[in-house]
Amino acid sequence: MNLVDLWLTRSLSMCLLLQSFVLMILCFHSASMCPKGCLCSHAGGLNVSCSNANLKEIPKDLPPDTSLLYLDSNQITSIPNEIFKDLHQLKVLNLSKNIIGFVDERAFKGVAETLQALDLSDNRIKTVHKNAFSNLKAKAQIANNPWHCDCTLQQVLKSMASNHESANSVICKTSELEEHAGRPFLKADADLCNLPKKTTDYAMLVTMFGWFTMVISYVVYYVRQNQEDARRHLEYLKSLPSKQKKPDEADDISTVV
Repeated sequence: MNLVDLWLTRSLSMCLLLQSFVLMILCFHSASMCPKGCLCSHAGGLNVSCSNANLKEIPKDLPPDTSLLYLDSNQITSIPNEIFKDLHQLKVLNLSKNIIGFVDERAFKGVAETLQALDLSDNRIKTVHKNAFSNLKAKAQIANNPWHCDCTLQQVLKSMASNHESANSVICKTSELEEHAGRPFLKADADLCNLPKKTTDYAMLVTMFGWFTMVISYVVYYVRQNQEDARRHLEYLKSLPSKQKKPDEADDISTVV
């Protein structure tokens, strides 16, 4: 009985030691994969903090098990295609207070379904591809960007119907319609996707009206010119001396009678 107890005690000790060793290896592995200039910690998942790290681009060596990623307050200029595709556990992504001006069409491919919070506020984004935020389930913050309000942005915000609060924070820095500049996009009651067609129709109408006016003007000019020529010809005919019969011709006629 004592041998059994001793064997169980040693086995339990070995299991605990092995478990501690595995955890230590995992922690060391995560720490060794932490991007340069960033801090990594475990708190409800792997938290990677790269705030104020003077980064000019998104690190490509992010740990695959990253759950919370803070890239705010840097000098990042763009979000390339599929840059987060291997971060299948990513829930929070903060890219605020950068100088981002370009967001690729497939920038959030791989994390659109898992991401819960996305912060792109306080950047330099004017426009994005109409599919940039498609399938994005996260609550997105996109305020304080110099948005250009056009058909593309209208389609983007429509695809973010569940993010009505975020869409309502979009202020038009510029717009296809000048009167909408400086106003919240959702309060600008206009269908910007129909503007090109309406503009084309209007231009065609103006062109047709111009041609019609030109034809009418030519007809009026032609009629007036003909009237003037006819009047001059008539005056010319009136000005010609009328022929009178000579006296000998009159006498001859009388004799014959």
